[in-house]
Amino acid sequence: MADDCGRHDDKQQLAKRVAVAIFGFLIVFAIVVFLVWAILHPTQPHFILQDVTIYAFNLTAPNYLTSNMQITLVSRNPNERIGIYYHKLDVLASYRNQQITLPTLIPRTYQGHQDVTVWSPLLYGNAVPVAPFLEVGLNQDMNAGMVLLNVKAFGQLKWKVGTWISGRYQININCPVHISFTGPTKAIQVGVAMKYQLVQSCSVDISLLN
Repeated sequence: MADDCGRHDDKQQLAKRVAVAIFGFLIVFAIVVFLVWAILHPTQPHFILQDVTIYAFNLTAPNYLTSNMQITLVSRNPNERIGIYYHKLDVLASYRNQQITLPTLIPRTYQGHQDVTVWSPLLYGNAVPVAPFLEVGLNQDMNAGMVLLNVKAFGQLKWKVGTWISGRYQININCPVHISFTGPTKAIQVGVAMKYQLVQSCSVDISLLN
């Protein structure tokens, strides 16, 4: 009986040691990951709106806006050792914070170290109702010959360091676009469309998802 109790105690001690060893390994692993992350600390990607091609942009009664365009959005990963997974990225156009096109989903993309990625999505907004006060403002802007739009992109990304992949982060991108309708412009006529060469820097905000 005493031998049985002794063996039982030995098994309990062994189980405790294994549990402590596993717990210690997990702590060390977490510390190593944290240190690697802190040392490599990723720099957020840079975005540039290279150009916008306007196929349609007009108001119809009573207050419907049709705006169809194609944009060229360029992203550069400035990190030397960190890759970026874009898991989801929707792009749309807005006027004075009102969405005027449907969101266009960009396919999932992996961006390697210091890679440059170019997307050219089409944005469609056919007969989108706008608030009456926005219609007044838009008419005034168009008569003045200059309209300020915003091309926005929002979605999720993950950072990749070696074989380690982070949790998901929210990314929001905002690119101001000045569209000139009268006088000298930088636009080039492409068939029935007008292409505006912009090379406009975009603001980028990244935050950890809860």
